Amino acid sequence: MAKNRKNQAAAIRFGPALKASFLCLLIAGSAVGYVWQKSQVYQLGKQIRETESRLAQLTHNNTVLDRQISDLRSPVKLDLRARSLGLAPAQPMQVVRLLEMPSGSPDKNSIGRQLAARPAGVTPQ
Repeated sequence: MAKNRKNQAAAIRFGPALKASFLCLLIAGSAVGYVWQKSQVYQLGKQIRETESRLAQLTHNNTVLDRQISDLRSPVKLDLRARSLGLAPAQPMQVVRLLEMPSGSPDKNSIGRQLAARPAGVTPQ
């Protein structure tokens, strides 16, 4: 029997060893792939949680700023702020009215027309 083993080809003797090593590499590669995939799932979940947290924070800040804008635009708050700064409604003499020009074809004489006019007898201060 020993004679037969010596005469067998090298490929036949190493065949089971190669099959076993290939199977071990396949299992090890699958294990590494599984661990890598789980790591990726964990990291992506962490990114999603951070992004959702940031979204919630920005939504809250947006709500606070919307309330602040509505407060600043309210007529009552504007009136109180103007009074605290010492401002008062404009006097009729302080208002300058602009006359609307009739829409038509512009001619050479219309270039020199006065666009703002004051009532007669009112002097600027």
